[in-house]
Amino acid sequence: MAHKLVIVESPAKARTIAGYLGEGYVVESSIGHIRDLPNNAADTPAKIKDKPWGRLAVDVDNGFEPYYVVPRDKKSHITKLKGLLKGADELFLATDGDREGEAIAWHLLDELKPKNIPVKRMVFHEITKQAILEAAEHPRELAMDLVEAQETRRILDRLYGYEVSPVLWRKVMSGLSAGRVQSVATRLVVDREAERLRFRAASYWDLEGTFDAGSDHDQRMFPAKVHSVDGARVARGSDFGPDGLLKPASEGKVVHLDRARAEGLVGALAESTYEVRSVESKPYKRSPYAPFRTTTLQQEASRKLGMSASVTMSVAQRLYENGFITYMRTDSTTLSEGAVAAARDQVRELYGAEYVPDRPRVYASKVKNAQEAHEAIRPAGESFRTPAQTGLRGEQFRLYELIWMRTVASQMRDAVGQSVSIRIGGTAATGEDVVFSASGRVITFHGFLKAYVEGTDHGAASDDQETRLPALAEGDAVSAASLAANGHETKPPSRYTEATLIKELEDREIGRPSTYASIIGTILNRGYVYKKGTALVPAWLAFSVVRLLTEHFPRQIDYEFTAQMEDVLDEIAAGRSDRNTELAEFYFGTGDVDGLKKLVNELGDIDAKGLATFPLPFGASAEESGIHLRVGKYGPYLEGPGDDGTAFAKRANVPDDLPPDELTLEKAEELLANPAGEERELGRHPETGLVVVAKNGRFGPYVTELLPEDAPKSAKPRTGSLFSTMTLDTVTIDQAVKLLSLPRVVGTDAEGVEITAQNGRYGPYLKKGTDSRSLTSEDQIFDITLDEALAIYAQPKQRGRAAAAPPLKELGNDPVSGQPIVVKAGRFGEYVTDGEYNATLRKDDSVEAVTLERAAELLAERRAKGPAKKGAKKAPAKKAPAKKATAKKAAAKKTTAKKTTKAAAKKA
Repeated sequence: MAHKLVIVESPAKARTIAGYLGEGYVVESSIGHIRDLPNNAADTPAKIKDKPWGRLAVDVDNGFEPYYVVPRDKKSHITKLKGLLKGADELFLATDGDREGEAIAWHLLDELKPKNIPVKRMVFHEITKQAILEAAEHPRELAMDLVEAQETRRILDRLYGYEVSPVLWRKVMSGLSAGRVQSVATRLVVDREAERLRFRAASYWDLEGTFDAGSDHDQRMFPAKVHSVDGARVARGSDFGPDGLLKPASEGKVVHLDRARAEGLVGALAESTYEVRSVESKPYKRSPYAPFRTTTLQQEASRKLGMSASVTMSVAQRLYENGFITYMRTDSTTLSEGAVAAARDQVRELYGAEYVPDRPRVYASKVKNAQEAHEAIRPAGESFRTPAQTGLRGEQFRLYELIWMRTVASQMRDAVGQSVSIRIGGTAATGEDVVFSASGRVITFHGFLKAYVEGTDHGAASDDQETRLPALAEGDAVSAASLAANGHETKPPSRYTEATLIKELEDREIGRPSTYASIIGTILNRGYVYKKGTALVPAWLAFSVVRLLTEHFPRQIDYEFTAQMEDVLDEIAAGRSDRNTELAEFYFGTGDVDGLKKLVNELGDIDAKGLATFPLPFGASAEESGIHLRVGKYGPYLEGPGDDGTAFAKRANVPDDLPPDELTLEKAEELLANPAGEERELGRHPETGLVVVAKNGRFGPYVTELLPEDAPKSAKPRTGSLFSTMTLDTVTIDQAVKLLSLPRVVGTDAEGVEITAQNGRYGPYLKKGTDSRSLTSEDQIFDITLDEALAIYAQPKQRGRAAAAPPLKELGNDPVSGQPIVVKAGRFGEYVTDGEYNATLRKDDSVEAVTLERAAELLAERRAKGPAKKGAKKAPAKKAPAKKATAKKAAAKKTTAKKTTKAAAKKA
């Protein structure tokens, strides 16, 4: 029986859509892309291997024609699709409506080659029954301009990656990769760290006071800060530059208070009286935030839910495929008429008619050349389900709730109120006129803030924050309840987080929202960047790579040029620009602009050692510095003067988790004084006669015995980690002997089982058979008695583990599960838990510094891996399937009628 064949990308999407279309339709997935450019030489068709451009799989000499291959693991699936097509009387290509989805649809069409049946392009932005049925009733033709734009992007990325990456292999380190957007994103992180390295803190002081408005005011006490002295504004942090000096624009216009003068002013104001000099009141209004687009969803999920960009997109994908939200890769903030009506109805129902604005709110996209006519990310359907009505749980529930709240809030009234600024003046005993300033805000109608308040970065005040001030009038007398001088230091620019890096990329118009999650994932996985808490920290390797690229490929790693390439792709997508012309300019160059090919072929001599060398302190010249940081094959290391003064005679490894801006000259000297692997001889062991040394190892400082040269190969030296109270410089032979004596036998229990006290990687503990119990201090290892040890073992042990200890820290409720997150000490170190999932703290985390946001991020990453599999055996590794060349797309000029298919593909 004939049927209509519908092809989508994912099996989950296929199952949902099949249920809506019913009988007469067969819905199957392509399981993502069905073909691509070959990934390696083994995949490259033999026919093109000997071509000058064969390794690129792009014929740069003939219209930049790409040669596509179908992976072997997709071959059987293609056969299945062709079998389903034989019994079909219509083919619907129902992949996503963006450039990537359009390209998948074209590849399917070109590979399946349907004969004598109509082919229709089915597009929808939400997976609801109504949307699917409407899409089936109103199909369109394949948009070849979108296919051209996607293919151009793919070829650009192939040319950049395959031409520039080998330069990095030869001159920096093998295995590195360069990418058209990835390298620029890495540069952003490196440039920010360089700003921090060059930063010099400025010290400044001010006065803070608590003022009393008098007993006739309900709001009696209020805070104020010094604003001016003798008419000159008191300097604040924004008046200083990164060099620690006052900015030229502030010089002569502000008064820079130091500690002595600030404290002197406090003393001089001790007997002063104050009056209100001015009161300025202004209406306050805050309009709702636009509905989510891809980047704003990623940023808010990071701030509020602790989700990484990749986790956010993974969860959003599942919500979309199961019909809960609209398409999640979009630049648009537009809502359909039905969605606006649904949001307004829900506002009226949940908050009351007074929260519904007179007219629907319309949001214009702020993104230049917003890609394709998608909607904003919103709950699916013509009427919205509240989060409680969805039946969702965990991270899907939390992300849906975030999207739902933002969408509903976008159709609510403004928040309104009053903001007040008060100036209070007094004369100091020195005759100086000192003015204090107080600011307040009262929200009289919360409007959309009832439903949603946007998160903030770097501790900025939230939109719903209120500060109440007493109702004062000009000339009113007030008194100072307390005054204090406070010192401050300017702070270096904050490192990027995933949320702020995404915002920076979007603000600079670099890349596409749909690619940001994978870009950040790539620079993390490649080791160019790592996380310290939520901050993105560049490795020294990234400094070397960016230095090479900026010196030898300045145009290709330029922020503005990379953004302009997005404009080029938009012009191709709109049919206003020619693909081959743009690719030729990029690769071969034009006029006085060198193309990528010439830059690679005419590199000349590159000083690989110079690229990998950074004199300390950062920014110093090689002649000025006696210590260099070098990026080596096995990681960064220091070169410094030897004990006899010989230049660069001593080396020391730099810890992997030491951020570049913490590698000060003092820190470098400390590392060179105690390099990993270098030994300090303490003396001979009084019992064995062996030499005992103290060393710095991978897991910290320790002591060990040196075995004689004729010791049997099976002999192993005793070792002992230093206690936290000991250092390499101060540990003595007596302390070392005690450490080497561990484990210490405390005694035996009533059944004759031996109890020992030991020091482990994660702290001191007792051990009896397989039963371990933590000790509270290292001193207990040598001091604890048998009775005390038996008392510890007499305490109940929960679930076969150590008796539950109180949490080390309570952080607040998890934004996904809603359960309280606590930090606990475990057998393998500290971890965070919400009672359902546990996540071990990373090497960059500490109990003292870990925040709720960081803990939520760790738990979100743990959840993304799914529940732990117990008792499962590993399946034998499968060989990577070889890929087979299947087709080369023939060059075809577009006609004004815009054909819906490209010319028949040639066999590779």
